[in-house]
Amino acid sequence: QVQLVESGGGSVQPGGSLRLSCAASGSIFSPNVMGWYRQAPGKQREWVALITDVGRSNYADSVRGRFTISRDAAKNTVYLQMNSLKPEDTAVYYCNLGQKGSNSWGQGTQVTVSS
Repeated sequence: QVQLVESGGGSVQPGGSLRLSCAASGSIFSPNVMGWYRQAPGKQREWVALITDVGRSNYADSVRGRFTISRDAAKNTVYLQMNSLKPEDTAVYYCNLGQKGSNSWGQGTQVTVSS
């Protein structure tokens, strides 16, 4: 069983920055992939970024160049640095860990971008 705890959400003005963190604990194996998803009101959950346990990353087109995903393997923690935030980035952000036999989600953290 894997537990994921997110932190770092909040409110920011357009153009601002936030950094999300997700700490994983429990039975974590390699290979695995950690990622961030988001869900805006009235919309489906969408993928934002992912990073493998060997450091390979990928991004949705809507955030590429503005968001950076990183990972501290020793702490089993993944980060999402979000810069140049836009109102359309407003959503609940969820952390995910996928590995053989399990797909785990965090409880979500709210990010609001508004002037």
